[in-house]
Amino acid sequence: MNIDLTSTTTRRIQEALTQARHQMGGPTVGMVLTLVIVTDESAQYDSLRAANEAAREHPCRILTVISRDPRGGSSRLDAEIRIGETGPGETVLLRMYGPLAQHADSVVVPLLVPDAPVVVWWPGQPPDDPAEDPLGALGQRRVTDSYAALDRMEALCRLSRSYAPGDTDFAWTRLTPWRTLMAASLDQPTPPLRSAEVMGEADSPSAELLAAWLETRLGIPAHRRVSEGPGITAVVLHSDEGELAVTRPDGRVATLARPGQPDRYVSLLRRPIAELLAEELRRLDPDEVYHEAVTRFEKEQSRREVLQAVTAEAAGAGEAAEAAVPGTPAEPGGTQEQSAAPEPEGPAPGKGRQNRKKAGS
Repeated sequence: MNIDLTSTTTRRIQEALTQARHQMGGPTVGMVLTLVIVTDESAQYDSLRAANEAAREHPCRILTVISRDPRGGSSRLDAEIRIGETGPGETVLLRMYGPLAQHADSVVVPLLVPDAPVVVWWPGQPPDDPAEDPLGALGQRRVTDSYAALDRMEALCRLSRSYAPGDTDFAWTRLTPWRTLMAASLDQPTPPLRSAEVMGEADSPSAELLAAWLETRLGIPAHRRVSEGPGITAVVLHSDEGELAVTRPDGRVATLARPGQPDRYVSLLRRPIAELLAEELRRLDPDEVYHEAVTRFEKEQSRREVLQAVTAEAAGAGEAAEAAVPGTPAEPGGTQEQSAAPEPEGPAPGKGRQNRKKAGS
């Protein structure tokens, strides 16, 4: 059942939802949570499809917030209600025009399922601080995806600095199969580990978080290496007896290699967004392990920035010192002292005759 409401209000939307449930033969609200999707018109189709697939495991009311033309025109709210066709829950698309788009939380609050948790999801560019965002403040869980940002590493840095309990990122959710495989591999007798390497795309937030997780859990340095991808391609743990390596060059099947044992092949398929969302909806409490990983990443990133600043300052001081030394610039391939002509030991040509004239006079 589809119901279109133009220039409507939240009260009319609530009445339409109640009437639609009665017509469908389900007068009670059998939903376990409210999922708020903050997206735009171009991405709403894929986001809704993923949310509807996840709703088969977690029946919920899906509120899709789409802001259009927030700077001009008059305020207007259009709603599209879908019940009983794409999923077991309720789907409401809210298109907000004019200044109303800047106050989307005032529209969403009356439509939340009573006495049920709220999860807010940004499938595209994440906000700088999800917990301080007006819509993010409504949720017990706030789901972002730094991989979908315009600048992935910049987004991951901002999200790690502004972390609040309840935040999570699909860049972390994608690591669940990797972390499970690594933990199962280390359950077997393993020699003491010295270091680790994580190989992945240059701008892969998941690779950065996996390296931070290995450092926090194993207490060893984990180095990032760049590969062609897709995503994370390998994790190597170094020990005195050899290497424990998990390699996945094709994004589907991984090879687990241990010293003195035959290689094993493990399915490590890159999962779609719907599976990632369904996993995050299974838990509504803060993810403490994710908190440890982003805290470690944030500290390491701060150390890198300080090191880069010190290096740049030292390089600038060196250039300033060279500019302050008098003399002509050095020729290519030689120093300043080498390029200067040596002074002759004897009198300069033509000065001996002048000296003899002075002596005679």
